[in-house]
Amino acid sequence: MAPQRRALPRGPDSAGPGRGGRRHSSARKGRLQQDPRGRWLKAGILLLFSAVAGGGLVAWSRVRSRDGIPEADGVTEVLAHRSDNLRDKFIEIPCSEDYDSHKRFAGCTPIKCGRGVTDAVITREEAERIRRIAERGLSLGGSDGGASILDLHSGALSLGKHFVNLYRYFGDKIQDVFTEEDFALYRDVRQRIQQRIAQVFGISPSAMYLTKPTFFSRMNSTGAKTTHDEYWHPHVDKVTYGSFDYTSLLYLSDYSEDFGGGRFVFMDADSNKTVEPRAGRVSFFTSGSENLHRVEKVQWGTRFAITISFTCDPEHGIGDPLLA
Repeated sequence: MAPQRRALPRGPDSAGPGRGGRRHSSARKGRLQQDPRGRWLKAGILLLFSAVAGGGLVAWSRVRSRDGIPEADGVTEVLAHRSDNLRDKFIEIPCSEDYDSHKRFAGCTPIKCGRGVTDAVITREEAERIRRIAERGLSLGGSDGGASILDLHSGALSLGKHFVNLYRYFGDKIQDVFTEEDFALYRDVRQRIQQRIAQVFGISPSAMYLTKPTFFSRMNSTGAKTTHDEYWHPHVDKVTYGSFDYTSLLYLSDYSEDFGGGRFVFMDADSNKTVEPRAGRVSFFTSGSENLHRVEKVQWGTRFAITISFTCDPEHGIGDPLLA
């Protein structure tokens, strides 16, 4: 894949981010410049968290409410405890019809759907190193609400209620924040996750392409300042972003030790299935309505993770981030 240009990522349609893009206008020299497209990016990235997908509403036929979020009969099963050390755990489930409304790619578009968890792909030490990359980058900005985003591919960084492009602002000084070793580790981790997903679903890694948005997230208990800070709403990735075929999350901190709340919840018709984050744990799943999900509100502490997403459509592929 060719290296991606350092422009803020566009939305899922060809018209640009959200319902339409606006060109960037240069900010006054010496001031932190805010990309007008950043607010669309924020809407786009956090839509992944907050969109309530219409196709997933069938799972709410019998619900109870917890913190204002519907839950299927209040029944919850733990798919992966933080204390578990899982080499590989995979649950196959029937594919939804979401993929039928998109172009199919032989040898990649899911015909086997499901969700998996593994603690055997990324080590805890590697997760700690990756977390330090996120901490350094996010220390340059941060959302006013409880969810902050850092996208190394585009340079998008949460700042207050908006986004800035850290590459554009810092220029060559960004090398004082990140190193070539940081980016090499990031690429290596992404490749190993991609290989594991391909292995589990019986496809070739070369048939999958990294896609946007792929980003670090930092969540805490700060109240939402805008609707885009409300990351806890149920959504379906394939409905929200047409390019998504496989979604993965690499957790960089520990549930019940670094933060409370913040579990990942698959919302099935009969029960909820939760994944408790653990540093180095990878959770991955097909992106259709078979995997309606949400993240619980973080009650205390700080939760770090990376969302790494893959598409079968080469037209929606992006390259790995480059420092130079």
